[in-house]
Amino acid sequence: MFKKNLLTTVVALGFYTATASAQETLVVDTWGGSFRDLIDEAIAQQFTEETGVEVVYNTGGTMDRLNKAKLAGSAESDVTFTTSHVGWMYVNDGLFEELDMSKIPNAEHLVDQARISPSHLGVWGYGYTIAYRPDLIPEGIAFDSWEDLWDPQLEDSIALPDFDPSHIIAVSALLSDSDAENWEDGQDKLESLKPNLRAFYTNDANSQQLISTGETPVQLMLTMNAHHMMSEGIPIELAQPEEGMVLGVDTVGVTKGSSNQELAHQFINIALSPEVQARIAEVKHGSPTVDNAEISDDLADSSAMLSTPEQWAQTIDVDPRLRAQKMGEWRQWFTENIMN
Repeated sequence: MFKKNLLTTVVALGFYTATASAQETLVVDTWGGSFRDLIDEAIAQQFTEETGVEVVYNTGGTMDRLNKAKLAGSAESDVTFTTSHVGWMYVNDGLFEELDMSKIPNAEHLVDQARISPSHLGVWGYGYTIAYRPDLIPEGIAFDSWEDLWDPQLEDSIALPDFDPSHIIAVSALLSDSDAENWEDGQDKLESLKPNLRAFYTNDANSQQLISTGETPVQLMLTMNAHHMMSEGIPIELAQPEEGMVLGVDTVGVTKGSSNQELAHQFINIALSPEVQARIAEVKHGSPTVDNAEISDDLADSSAMLSTPEQWAQTIDVDPRLRAQKMGEWRQWFTENIMN
């Protein structure tokens, strides 16, 4: 009788453990659309295979998710993806846990530009550069320099993002022999671009619609989005300005108050593994942020892919902490003086 009861208890305990494991989930806060799909295909499936834990998603726009996190008062996710500079806003508002780097050994291979803060790390890189329709712009414009955006032949042709003017502000300052920290030096330069501006896109879908229809044959665009459109047959080319493209890094952190911090750290470690990093490059042309990821020669040689330390160093790298501090000021000035 004792053995039978013991056996029943062991079986029941095993059943409970298996059930609990099956019911356990990791909640990931991220963008929707193709970026959510990228995370699911490249990272989450590998995580679930290794842990048995399913991944579910909270999705939304970058700033919408930040504002929701501020209002929530308690963690509604375990892992949060955001941009490097908005990640600093999470840090400043106490919305990220400090990472235990001993649980993320793959982070030892991070490039310097992806070591953002003690609480968020770069998971893929990209650029903001000039995307254009060669079939719809005047002959002779090659965009060898950012200065070519100011060509009078491009009057009423260009679209810029309305939600983040930091890229064009940094470029305008650079062309005025200054930098983003002293961004006021580039104000006159940026204002002189207004005749060439036609639209301000609100999100990735809006950006893609404007250039695919030809309404704005020139855009300041996220390179990963441009490659996605190229794969769909849209005739877009990416410029390689001599000054470099503006560096972007998307990041990942553990949400403050997460009840699954061990799993969250494991998820981040998997995201930074060389195999997953190579998969990110293959699926959506995100540049690996670790130096031991092996990608094909075709990918390494493709436009806007950062595959060597020299390529990372040749970008216009605006301090993400400065961007976080200045974003409100920049957006207000941009809205009042450029968009209006």
